[in-house]
Amino acid sequence: MKCTSIYYPLVLAAMLLAGRVALAEDIRIVKSGSGGKISLSLQGMRVGGGHAEKQFYSVLEQDLVRSGWFAIVNKPTSTVQAGGSCTQEGGRLAAACDVRNAQTGKRYVSRVYTETPTRSRELAHTVADAIVEAVKKVSGIASTRIVLIGSKAGKKDLFVCGADGADMVQLTRDGAPCLSPTWSPRGDSLFYTSFHRGFPDIYQVRLATGKRARVVSYPGINAGADVSPDGKSLALALSKDGNPELYVRDLRSGRLTRLTKTRFAAEASPSWSPDGRQIAFVSDSTGSPHIYVVSSSGGKAKRITFRGNENVSPDWGADGRIAYSSRRSGRYHICVLDPKTRIETQMTAEHVDHENPSWAPDGRHIAYTRTQGHSSDVYVLDTLGDAQVRLTQFQGDWYAPSWSPL
Repeated sequence: MKCTSIYYPLVLAAMLLAGRVALAEDIRIVKSGSGGKISLSLQGMRVGGGHAEKQFYSVLEQDLVRSGWFAIVNKPTSTVQAGGSCTQEGGRLAAACDVRNAQTGKRYVSRVYTETPTRSRELAHTVADAIVEAVKKVSGIASTRIVLIGSKAGKKDLFVCGADGADMVQLTRDGAPCLSPTWSPRGDSLFYTSFHRGFPDIYQVRLATGKRARVVSYPGINAGADVSPDGKSLALALSKDGNPELYVRDLRSGRLTRLTKTRFAAEASPSWSPDGRQIAFVSDSTGSPHIYVVSSSGGKAKRITFRGNENVSPDWGADGRIAYSSRRSGRYHICVLDPKTRIETQMTAEHVDHENPSWAPDGRHIAYTRTQGHSSDVYVLDTLGDAQVRLTQFQGDWYAPSWSPL
């Protein structure tokens, strides 16, 4: 079993002890196959006979289905009708889109999008996101990316792929243990912990240039970096003063603010709230790891999870809900908790391990690590009930996904 939480490779075996008795809480289990999709017809989209045009249409259809909001029903009775064309002229690929509601006449999209023919997939992603955002008023995810850790022949490195698993690119070639990759708010750089110099230090990688810099290297553990929504600070776990504690580090000045002081416990896996005012994190101060919330300026932390033997790897989504991995009946499952209502949703039920959840910016999908036996892959689950999809179809083990914010 693999887990990128700092607990397993670096801290205390005692954190695997049985948890406390669960308190009363609302809980529900979501099953696959929920309805409520909008029927959408692509029948009016005229496509040229070249490879680029055909690929555009195929990827567009797949993106719209993967969004979860639509059922492609190419009939005149479909609620949403997409017309237009995709043609290649003068070295450019042009997609003219006219998308409207067939029942009300409302026009959602009326625009021409262009790209080079070699970027027909990217053009389809752009159009799919425009349709999702216009019809559903939520962020599209077709153009987003996912960073993940790949392990081949024992060598571990960072990789980035599209939201559909395509266009996989290797970012590092260290072949060394690495942990907890996360995105900057603008999606232009990544932070992660690497052992490639022998010690767990935090690095930043600029995606445009591939340039990497070590940004945090205190004595001991430096791990779990998460960037604040304004991009100015890092929340992270440091053991420079003893056991791992939670800190906030100003990225410009380097000034540290210590948030926790639990002498006989360990903290890890911080995740900022969407407004930047709070941080969710994991602590074993009660004997087994659970999730807590603390003000980003410091103060008393509040425990928010009580079910499960262990609750780890929180990710605070844009809509205010927290996804995390909870150990129940001997297996880890992905759960979602609304910290305001205390309503918890267990998203997985299969008797394998589900870990490292990461929200997509649409507030609907979650990427996570699925481990069965000794094999790990990254999957995507739909919190509204569509079937889970395997993202990685490659040799080796794949885990610790982090979904880009844009």
